[in-house]
Amino acid sequence: MTGFFPDTRLRRIRSTGWSRSLHRETTLTPADLIWPLFVTEGTGVEEPIASLPGVSRWSVDLIAKRAMEAIALGIPCIALFPNTQADRRSDDGAEALSPDNLMCRAIRAIREACGDQIGILTDVALDPYTTHGQDGLLDDAGYVSNDATIEVLVEQSLNQAAAGADIIAPSDMMDGRVGAIRSALEAEDHANVQIMAYAAKYASAFYGPFRDAVGSGGLLKGDKKSYQMDPANGEEALREVALDLSEGADSVMVKPGLPYLDIVRRVKDRFEIPVFAYQVSGEYAMIEAAAAAGAGDRDALVLETLMSFKRAGCTGVLTYHAAHAAKLLNG
Repeated sequence: MTGFFPDTRLRRIRSTGWSRSLHRETTLTPADLIWPLFVTEGTGVEEPIASLPGVSRWSVDLIAKRAMEAIALGIPCIALFPNTQADRRSDDGAEALSPDNLMCRAIRAIREACGDQIGILTDVALDPYTTHGQDGLLDDAGYVSNDATIEVLVEQSLNQAAAGADIIAPSDMMDGRVGAIRSALEAEDHANVQIMAYAAKYASAFYGPFRDAVGSGGLLKGDKKSYQMDPANGEEALREVALDLSEGADSVMVKPGLPYLDIVRRVKDRFEIPVFAYQVSGEYAMIEAAAAAGAGDRDALVLETLMSFKRAGCTGVLTYHAAHAAKLLNG
């Protein structure tokens, strides 16, 4: 303690707005946000996602306009996720390697419209491309094969880098994939392409609306517990982060967000590196449901939850509320 009442009154610094601003320990700006966007086929298409009220899938031409909107709002980076059509899905996820798939076309459209004014983060995993909804290749027993999957993930990463991705974000949770991707990027003259590793991605109940958005929810056979982390484990998350950093990750991600703020704090304290969190679809949907039910003010809920990520140690946050939050922060 630095003093005792009444000499020390902590309420003094809270008594006026200017004083609260002066003493504020944590700041939140649009530059702390990454906006996840869903891409679909067609032209001039906006498809609202029922389980994510206020979020839509956008055709390639309109995704470029969303990127321009992000720039205007001061959001520095967008994250892309494709809704691959059923006839382009396969057991081996081969569409992930096509230079003309949804992801690559969206990258090129954004780059053409925006140049280098905004960062493009791309998801690396096979679940948007497989008929079974798993993030990797299945062996004869239905188990996700780690090493065989890595070979495809490397090619997927190179495909996205060639299209113009700035940040490769492997979300698959295969062991060793960061090192393999980093080596391939270096060998193919993509040395400046960053890797943001989904280092601590948990087998969470909060992903349902996302799977609807990318079209894998109804396809998923079984679960992802053999490769995504057990929600009961914290020490294991630190091992995952350490491995990904040793393999060449430039930054790491904790996913989901609010239920795992303790992991964010531990990662930040242990490694002192850029750590991001993903405020996932289920978290977004709960805020929207609470606001719709009159259980809380939407704007206040959005900003308070995002501030909690920064206070816990996040460098930035992936959130579907990014555009709305940026408008609030911009006044």
